[in-house]
Parts: sequence; C-alpha cells; structure tokens
Amino acid sequence: MSNFITHINFWVVLGFIGQFLFGSRFFIQWIVSEKRGESVIPEVFWYLSMAGSVILFTYAIYRRDPVFIMGQCSGLFIYARNIMLIYKKKRLLAVATGEGINLPKTAAE
Repeated sequence: MSNFITHINFWVVLGFIGQFLFGSRFFIQWIVSEKRGESVIPEVFWYLSMAGSVILFTYAIYRRDPVFIMGQCSGLFIYARNIMLIYKKKRLLAVATGEGINLPKTAAE
C-alpha cells in the first residue's frame, strides 16, 4: 500500500509542477508587459509553455485522459514552432550584425 501511495503522490506532484510552470507563463507575460507598457510575449513564455506542456502531457498519458492528451499534444507543436522561429530570428540577426556563432577552429585553420 505504501508504494502505491508514493506512486500516486509522485504523479500528483508532477502534475502540479507542470501546472505551475504552465500557469506561471501568464504571470511572466503580464509582468514583462507592464514593465514595457505594451503587450509583449517574452521568450521565456515559450519555454515555460513547452516545459509545462511536456510535463502535463506526460501526466495526461499516465491518467489516460484523451481530452487532456489532445489539448497538451496540440500545444506542443505550437510552442516548439515558436521556439524555432525565435532561434531563426536570432541566427539572422547574428549574421546581419556580424556576430555569428563562434565555432571552434579546425586543425586546417
């Protein structure tokens, strides 16, 4: 019985962690927007979305809840795509400003 309770508590704690990460993104977005005086979505919003969603998706699979699974699964693609777009923009800006990414030199150089 003790192992069962520990197992259940693990999943409940994991679910709350996922929910906390996922929910905290709105507070971060609100704070950043208030500081800037305009509505913005900071980069960290997407990382919190992704982390919270992955954890909640895992929890939903454990719970075998198809509605919850579908909701978290579809969001994962959106969060991943936004992170990809952020990196693409950073790469383009780095190239445009001549900063680039410092790669280790090869023996031929």
